Amino acid sequence: MNWKTFFAMLSRDGHVARRNLIPTLVQNLLQPLLLTFVFGRILTASGMMSGAYKNVLLPGVMAISMTMSGVWAVAMPLISEFQFTREIEDRLLAPMDTTYIAIEKVVAGMIQALAAGLVVIPLAWIVLRPGVEISLHAPLEFTVIILLVSAFSACGGLTLGCSVNQQHIGLMFGMVITPMIFFGCTYFPWSALDKFPILQKLVLINPLVYASEGLRATLVPQYPHLTTIAVLIALLVFDIVLLVLGLRQFDKKAIS
Repeated sequence: MNWKTFFAMLSRDGHVARRNLIPTLVQNLLQPLLLTFVFGRILTASGMMSGAYKNVLLPGVMAISMTMSGVWAVAMPLISEFQFTREIEDRLLAPMDTTYIAIEKVVAGMIQALAAGLVVIPLAWIVLRPGVEISLHAPLEFTVIILLVSAFSACGGLTLGCSVNQQHIGLMFGMVITPMIFFGCTYFPWSALDKFPILQKLVLINPLVYASEGLRATLVPQYPHLTTIAVLIALLVFDIVLLVLGLRQFDKKAIS
């Protein structure tokens, strides 16, 4: 492991992210904030939905923001660098093992996912107030969960970025990302699927379910949510599986 090269690459990715800060924020936060405003502000203010729904929605919006940011930050550059610009060749020539080049991509994606998730809290509070009842009663659990969520999004981006061809980007978002969001318990708690027992069990293969439920458990524990232990174990398993798959795909792409 060449730490100097690793941090040089990380610094370069950070510089690129800072230069594209405004487009990146708009890209990652516009959709979640629009959803928050429509579902959490307009529908609750008009009386069509309960005001308490704001508190159920906020953790889900945060999970969406982190997932989209991490996936986009890792997958899209990889797809471009491997299949179009060939910029990945410069990184592969660096004095560092190929595995750590991929890990650097994951770390950079995690940082962007964390930033996108944390900035949602004050922005959503401004949009949704009054009525938001966030209480960070377990800061350690919250920290662990957002780190695991950011890792899941970045590792998922690594796997998708090394598995999807450039012409199939639209298919990736239509067939993978969109169903994952709608069935990821982002707009409703997992317990709301009690009337659909088969679907309730099937959605447990979706890592976004555990991201949304974990954030609910730490931000709005007064509402129904999965147990924190189950969330932590599931997210850790998904992180490991996606990282192993992503590293394997990255090595295959690098060799080819």
